Amino acid sequence: MSLTVLTATSRVTVFPLEDLSVAYTTRSSDPRGLGDIGLVAVVDGRSDGEELWRLASALGGRTGDQDRARWLLTQASRARMVASYENLPDETWTAHVRRRLELDALFANHDLLLTGRIALRSRGQCRPG
Repeated sequence: MSLTVLTATSRVTVFPLEDLSVAYTTRSSDPRGLGDIGLVAVVDGRSDGEELWRLASALGGRTGDQDRARWLLTQASRARMVASYENLPDETWTAHVRRRLELDALFANHDLLLTGRIALRSRGQCRPG
C-alpha cells in the first residue's frame, strides 16, 4: 500500500510491546462514531510499522494476515482496557499508514486495521497539516 497520512485528535493509548512504543486509536468510517477502524502504529520517526507484523508472527505465532491483525488488535485493546498505560484523551496525532487490512469478520469492534508509524503532539513530534 502506498503511504497515507492521517491527522486527527482522538483518544490514544500508548503502550510498550517488546522494544517498541505503540499507539492505538480508533476512527469511524461514518458519522455514527462507532470506531470501526483500528489504528495501531509505532511511535518512532524511523518506523514503517512492519515491526508490528513481525512481532505478531514471532510472539503470537501467527502467519496469516488475518490472524496477525487480530493479534495486534488484541494487544492494543488489552492495553486500553487495563488502563495501566499512557492514555491521552484528546491527543492530536499524525499517522503515516503503510498497511490497511480489511478483517474478514468484526473483531474488537473493528472491521479494518491500519498500521504504520505515528507522531504525537504531546511528545513534541506532531506537525499537523
